[in-house]
Amino acid sequence: MISIGERISVVEDSQKTTVVILPKKQPWVVAVMGAWLGMWLCIGGVTIWSLNTLELTGQEQVILWVFLSFWIYYAFKVVKAYLWLLWGQELMKIVDGALHMKRSVKNYGRTVPYYFENIKDFRYQVPEERSFQSVWESSPWIQSGERFSFEYFGKTIKFGKKLTQKEAQLLSQVIEKKMRKHSKK
Repeated sequence: MISIGERISVVEDSQKTTVVILPKKQPWVVAVMGAWLGMWLCIGGVTIWSLNTLELTGQEQVILWVFLSFWIYYAFKVVKAYLWLLWGQELMKIVDGALHMKRSVKNYGRTVPYYFENIKDFRYQVPEERSFQSVWESSPWIQSGERFSFEYFGKTIKFGKKLTQKEAQLLSQVIEKKMRKHSKK
């Protein structure tokens, strides 16, 4: 097993190469986000209780239903980000002329094969350190920040969430080398 930084591991055997990218582990971020999520769920619970228990006017009910619709959207987004921080990983398997990719949370996810002959314009891009994009993507509840992309039948496929410049550069070298190796077979 080869490690690229703290978050990326590469396992190679004669048949395949497997790459695992983990999210950045920051215990204080997980604790604060968990507390925020707990408070958000309490607010939703109180809102639902209010709708079912209190005698409200029609206007008050409309306000609470509108709030609850926004609450559900953000609850879903934050739960998804929180679970990603706890148990998420990006898995890539390079085997038999294809790059198999899977984003999973606790092994739940779907593997999608991308065949080498159809992959076009494989590249990576890391935003400048003090740019607006870099600051935005550093937020723990932001789920974007993919550094690698390629074109596949007109669709842009992205992976490599929140990698540093050094990690992206080293991973790029490994992936391109292994793709050349496994495409010859």
